[in-house]
Amino acid sequence: MTTELTAPHPAAPAVAGHRWRWIALAVILTAEVMDLLDVLVTNLAGPAIRADLGGSPTVIQWIGAGYTLAMAVGLVTGGRLGDLYGRRRMFLIGVLGFTAASAACALAGSPGTLIAARVAQGLLGALLLPQGLGLIKEMFPPEQLAAAFGAFGPVMGISAVGGPILAGWLVDADLAGTGWRAIFLINVPLGLLAALGAARFLPASRPGHATRLDLPGVALLSVAVFLLVHPLVQGRELGWPLWSFAMLAGAVVVLAVFARYEQRRQRAGRDPLVVPALFRRRAFTGGLVAGLAFFTALAGFSLVFSLYLQLGLGWSPLRAGLAGVPQALGMVAAFVLAGAGLAQRLGRRLIHLGLAVVLAGVAGMLLTLTLAGADVTPWRMTPALLAVGFGMGLVMAPFFDIVLSGVEEAETGSASGTLTAVQQLGGALGVALLGTVFFDGLTDSVSHAVRVTLLAELGLLLVTVAGAFLLPRRAREGVGGGH
Repeated sequence: MTTELTAPHPAAPAVAGHRWRWIALAVILTAEVMDLLDVLVTNLAGPAIRADLGGSPTVIQWIGAGYTLAMAVGLVTGGRLGDLYGRRRMFLIGVLGFTAASAACALAGSPGTLIAARVAQGLLGALLLPQGLGLIKEMFPPEQLAAAFGAFGPVMGISAVGGPILAGWLVDADLAGTGWRAIFLINVPLGLLAALGAARFLPASRPGHATRLDLPGVALLSVAVFLLVHPLVQGRELGWPLWSFAMLAGAVVVLAVFARYEQRRQRAGRDPLVVPALFRRRAFTGGLVAGLAFFTALAGFSLVFSLYLQLGLGWSPLRAGLAGVPQALGMVAAFVLAGAGLAQRLGRRLIHLGLAVVLAGVAGMLLTLTLAGADVTPWRMTPALLAVGFGMGLVMAPFFDIVLSGVEEAETGSASGTLTAVQQLGGALGVALLGTVFFDGLTDSVSHAVRVTLLAELGLLLVTVAGAFLLPRRAREGVGGGH
């Protein structure tokens, strides 16, 4: 799931707006739903996929991490390709490619093939999703922008609640023998519908100015994140060999090379992938630390909760999907409250309030699972899950706006793209790190595994609390405008 708030180069919308703007908005929302569903449903279907295709437990981790890693390194470049070659064209290429990659996922006959198709999905999603924000700002007059962006909340909320239920039902129903493959096949009609809508209703205009691509920077960043995530996923299974620690150290070295390269590129008058001056902004560096820890915790909790219910308690995918509904409802309720003015009134305090609620929810889940053991029921977990979801929604609602308030206006585009990429990287790290903690704990027992993972979750949330103190006290007027 991608949250993006500020377009790198928003085009000035015409006063009257694009004729087909509301239908075009529905097309863009369809693409967003495809991305959100692909993040949510694979966590739920992971055990069924592994049971069918075989492989080690790391297959479940790579199915999620491959997608989010590819999207993380491609997002900023994806937005710039829209600036260079036209947003509608890149949207069409992205949605058709994403649809084809989804079909490849559904037809995969081995874990390696499925993971490769997931990486392709992530890269094409990184091309597809950034175009939506720029297109909306291009199509709608200023007085309708708030209503256009406001449509994202209900649609994403319905998807968050219904997606896991739909995925669980599809896996359990085994329609025409498709089993887990149906969760990817459902993207095919959605993607084709979005492509037809894009060709007919999206405007074909091209922005008047575009930044140049920083392909060496993308390559360096891709190598760095691979060196970071690969040993976290594979190291445990292989007994943490020396090369796993060497790769982690190599990630730090490559990140340092990337930073130096970006500085030299900017001094030479070329466009860097990430503006180096951002890292001298306390709010931005604090936002990176807090955001990385928070989104790692968010993604890791979702994966481990699903694994615990299915592998530990033996629940079906549908029952596991239904059990997660309170968390999704809590998140939706928090977004509604924040959008009703709570975010503007409380500013940074809302982030800390949300984190306190999440901490209470995770602690409550730890207590519930410890006391109930194998006798736990969905109703006994509901209060803790509601608190986790509600708190996470309170954190996410103002987070991007507040972080972006700590950077200069000219740096907002680069900062927004970097934060969105960090959100995706956090998703990959959550699957890699907390998934590894969970599977490592399975050598003792499932109950031990989930307790240790929830303790690690609490640690990540405390890091988020500390990082959030570096953020501005409230958002700057006019910074947001996204979802």
